Amino acid sequence: QLQASGGGSVEAGDSLSLSCVASGRPAVNAVMGWFRQAPGKEREFVAAVKWSGGSSTYDDSVKGRFAISKDTFKNTVYLQMNNLEPKDTAVYYCAMGLGLITSSLRSDSRYSYWGQGTQVTVSS
Repeated sequence: QLQASGGGSVEAGDSLSLSCVASGRPAVNAVMGWFRQAPGKEREFVAAVKWSGGSSTYDDSVKGRFAISKDTFKNTVYLQMNNLEPKDTAVYYCAMGLGLITSSLRSDSRYSYWGQGTQVTVSS
């Protein structure tokens, strides 16, 4: 079970930090990802990090502004979002997949476990 939190309403240029707590320790081959879905649009990949090893992947739209990290002691993955833009407005979901290869990290269908979503609204 995944529990996401940290969303809110901010202005363009502000920062927010999202958290996603796993109810149990993720498996060593787990990948933790963040996706988002804006109104009327399909869910899209934001970022992912391997639970073991720590390598991360970002969508080009957030590269340089967002940072994904993890705390293995707290079973938590974070998404630090800086310099937010109105186009970042969406419901953000954390997800966990097992045994994903690099080429499949961006595909939401590869993730088996999902959090409930947290709303991020950025006004101009």
